[in-house]
Amino acid sequence: MSQYFTPPPIFTPQERPVIAAVSNLVKVYGDGDTQVTALDGVTAEFRQGTFTAVMGPSGSGKSTLMHCLAGLDKPTSGQVTLAGTSLENLDDNKLTALRRDQVGFIFQQFNLLPTHTARQNIVLPLELAGKRPDPQLFDVIVTSLGLQGRLDHLPSQMSGGEQQRVAVARALITQPAVVVADEPTGALDSKNSQRLLAYLRDAAVKGQTIIMVTHDPKAASYSDRTLILSDGQIVDDVEHPDVDLVQHARRTYGGE
Repeated sequence: MSQYFTPPPIFTPQERPVIAAVSNLVKVYGDGDTQVTALDGVTAEFRQGTFTAVMGPSGSGKSTLMHCLAGLDKPTSGQVTLAGTSLENLDDNKLTALRRDQVGFIFQQFNLLPTHTARQNIVLPLELAGKRPDPQLFDVIVTSLGLQGRLDHLPSQMSGGEQQRVAVARALITQPAVVVADEPTGALDSKNSQRLLAYLRDAAVKGQTIIMVTHDPKAASYSDRTLILSDGQIVDDVEHPDVDLVQHARRTYGGE
């Protein structure tokens, strides 16, 4: 992959450019008695060429943070910066273009088009942007994810794990600056989970910024850093996590 990604500058992680950031982020859903505060003053930076895992119990705000970071949801207050651009004042067209060009989002629900083959689903973001896929990059991604024999199959002809890998390939084919992944290993077996996590870690080494929600301490151990959320706030920031460190942090703050 090295010929396709721009390697990060030779800086320490703290010196690399900030690619994504949130500042005093608040997200409130509902009104009155039904009001729920999903994020309560979250501040965090994500630098180029780093791999961050986000963990916490259900309802802690993990997915809301991912959606706000990727420009898929608007915060109630606070700021979101993506690829050096503040999202606050962007109109819908500019926000759509920024997401298309700078963000790869791996959804929990895959969101594949049922009438499109795996190949067509993978290259769809490029086609929507009026671009053609690089054949070599396409082959590298497909081979890395073990999809070579499934490219002409429809989603209904694939397992959940295969559909997830197609969704991952679709998120990576545009070479986005930021990959935001919501439980990307949830539908994968152990072997393919390890393959995907190693691929994401390698992509970070080569310059992409990976931000991943996960419940799995083993998955989090592939990251450079794990943020623990509880009740809409970051309650721990674990550098160079291993499984034991992550499990300890989750137990401390009521993780699942």
